[in-house]
Amino acid sequence: MLAEQDGLAAANSYFKKGCNPLAQTGRSKLQNKRATLNQQIIKQMRMRAGAENLLRATTNNKVRELVALELSYVNSNLQLLTEQLEGLNSSVEVYQNVQESASIPMIPLGLKETKEVDFSVPFKDFILEHYSEDGSNFEDEIADLMDLRQACRTPSRSEAGIELLATYYSHLSLIESRFFSPSGQMGIFFTWYDSFTGMPVCQQNISLEKASLLFNMGALYTQIGTRCDHQTRVGLENAITAFQKAAGVLTHLKETFTHTPSYDMSPAMLSMLVRLLLAQAQECLYEKTALPGIRNEFLTLVRMAQESAKVADTYEQVHQSMIQTPIKDNVPMFWSSMAQVKISHYRSLAHYFVDSAPFQQPHFCQDDDEDKQEKALSQLYDMMPGGCAPLDLLRNKEERRQIGKAHFRRAIMGHEEALRAHNLCRHLRKLDVLREILQASHKRTLAKLDENNSEDEFTDYMDAPDIVSKTEQKAEIEMPMSIKVKVKDFFHKLGPLSVFSAKQRWTAPRTVRLYPGGRDLGFMLKGDGPVQVLSLDPLCAAAKNGLKEGDYIVGVKDTDCKWLDVSEVMKLLKDSDETGVDIRVVSMMEGSPPMPNKSATYSGGLSKTYSMICLAFDNSDKVPKNRKVTKKTSFLNWGTKGKSKSVSTLSLPTADYSATLPFNKQRAIFPNSYNDPALY
Repeated sequence: MLAEQDGLAAANSYFKKGCNPLAQTGRSKLQNKRATLNQQIIKQMRMRAGAENLLRATTNNKVRELVALELSYVNSNLQLLTEQLEGLNSSVEVYQNVQESASIPMIPLGLKETKEVDFSVPFKDFILEHYSEDGSNFEDEIADLMDLRQACRTPSRSEAGIELLATYYSHLSLIESRFFSPSGQMGIFFTWYDSFTGMPVCQQNISLEKASLLFNMGALYTQIGTRCDHQTRVGLENAITAFQKAAGVLTHLKETFTHTPSYDMSPAMLSMLVRLLLAQAQECLYEKTALPGIRNEFLTLVRMAQESAKVADTYEQVHQSMIQTPIKDNVPMFWSSMAQVKISHYRSLAHYFVDSAPFQQPHFCQDDDEDKQEKALSQLYDMMPGGCAPLDLLRNKEERRQIGKAHFRRAIMGHEEALRAHNLCRHLRKLDVLREILQASHKRTLAKLDENNSEDEFTDYMDAPDIVSKTEQKAEIEMPMSIKVKVKDFFHKLGPLSVFSAKQRWTAPRTVRLYPGGRDLGFMLKGDGPVQVLSLDPLCAAAKNGLKEGDYIVGVKDTDCKWLDVSEVMKLLKDSDETGVDIRVVSMMEGSPPMPNKSATYSGGLSKTYSMICLAFDNSDKVPKNRKVTKKTSFLNWGTKGKSKSVSTLSLPTADYSATLPFNKQRAIFPNSYNDPALY
C-alpha cells in the first residue's frame, strides 16, 4: 500500500516518525474500529463497577433488584462487544500481501495500545528537587521524548518502524536511570491495554512501558512477516527472518520481565505465541522448499512428505497450547481453528506425497539409487507397514499399490477435515483464498485416486501408518540486533549518568571561592567528568571557604564542567586572576535504603493492577482550576516535534483502589484501547 510509506523519517529529524494516523490503510481502519469499541467497553465497565458497589452498599431489596437488572444488561452489552473485539482480532486479511492470492494466510499479532503520557511536570519537578537545576531549561528535551513516544504508537510496518520502537526502548533505560529512583515513585502512570482482552493495566513502574515496547516490537515483526510475498524466494526468506526475530523478541520479553501484570505478556501466553511464530516460520520454510516445483521422483516426494508432516506437527503443538486453560479463554477462536485447518491440510499433503511415490514405477539403474530409496523409506515410518522390510516393499509392486491407496484414503479424510474446520468458524469462512486452496487440494487428491483406481478391485484398504516428520532446516529463535540501538541521551546536560542518576542524592550546588594563581590549591582532582576533590588540606583556603573532600566540581565561573576532565578543569582554574575564581560544587548525600519496585503478578485470571484507577480517569474529567493542563496536540502532529512545549500535566487519582474488577464470564471481554479515537 502506498500509505504504508508514511513511516519514513523526515530528512531533518534525528529520530524516525510514525505513520500518519489518518492514513486510510486497512490497519488504520482496523485500529479506529478498535478504539471505538474500547470507548464503549470502558463505559460499560464503569457502569458495572458502580452498580456492583451500589449492590454491596445498599440493603433495600427493591434497589438491589433494579441494580441486578441493570447489571444483567451491562454484562449482555459487554458480551456483544467482546464478540466484536474477537472479530477485529480475527481480521488477518488486512495484514496479508495485497498482490498474493495463492498462499495460506498467516496470523499476525496486534499492537498493544496505550494512553498519552505527559512527562513535563514530573520531570521538571524531579530535575529541580533532585538535580537542583531549573526544569524549564529542559522543556525541549522533554518534548522530544514525548514526541518520540507518540510516534511509537503508530510505527510503520517496516524496518523503520522496528528502529523507531528500538530507539524509544533504548531511551527508556536512560530515562529510568535518570528519573526513576528505586526508593520512590515519580507519579507518572503508564497505561497499556491487553492485546487480547483489552484489559487496562496502569502502573507507575516503567518496566510495564519497557515490556510493552518489546511486545509491540515482536508484533510488528509478525506484521512484516505476513506482508512478505510468499511467491518469491526473497519474500519467503524475509518472512522466515521476520517470524524468527519476532519469536526472539518475545522470548527475551518472557525471560527479562517475569512479573508483567498484562495477561498477553504472561509466561504461558508468550510461550504459546513463540510456538505459533516458529510454526509459521516452519511453514514458510516448507513453501520455500516447494517454490521451485516438486520433481516427480521417489526421494523428492518422500522428502516433501516429511517436510509437510513437520509443519503439521509444529501446528499440533501450537494447538495443544491454545486449548489449555486459561489461554483458550483469551485466544480468538479464529486462531485455534486456523491451527486445526493447517494441521489437517499439511498432514494430508504428507500422505498425498507418500501415496504418489509408491504408485510410481521406480527404476533402479544403479545400486546406490536403490540404497538411497531403501534408506529414505526406512526413515519414513516408525514401523514398516505389514512388518515387511523396506527393500522388499520397494520391489513388491502390489504391496506398494495397497500402501498407496491407504495413504490416499488418509489424505482425502484429512482434506475433508480441514474443510469442515474451515466451515465451522465464521471468521475463517471470510478467507476466500484459504477456502480455494483447501478445495483445490481436495480435488487434486480425488483426481489422483481416480487415475489409479481399479474398478474390479475389491480388496479392503489397510490403515496407512503415520509419517515421521523431518526437516532439513528447522525454524529457530533469532534474537534481532535491533532491540537496543545507540542513542543520544536527551538529558545529556544533567551530567554523566554514572554519577548523576536517580539513585544518587546530592546537595544543592554551592559556590566556593578559589585562589589558584601560582599557589598550591590544597587539594587534588581526579576523574574524567565530573572531576572530584581528593586529598583536601583542611587548612587551605579552599577548605576554609567551604570545599569538602569528595565534592564534585560542576562549574567554573560560567562554564558547566560536568563533562570536563581534570586537564580541562585545571586549565579553567589557571586562567583566573589574583582575585580568584568561583566554582560550583555538589556533595553526595547518604541515600535511604532502596525499596523494591512494586510490580503486580498475574494470578487467578486478573492482575492486582486491574483497578478502578484506570477507570476513574477520563480525558473529559474536570481538572482543578489551580492546575495548568497541557493543551492536547492534534494527532496530525503525532511523531513530529511539537511547536509548543508542554508545561504541565494531568494527575491521575491517587486514591488506593485495591478492589479488582470481578467478572463472572469465563472469557475475558475487554478490548484493548481507551478513549483515543484515532489510533493508527
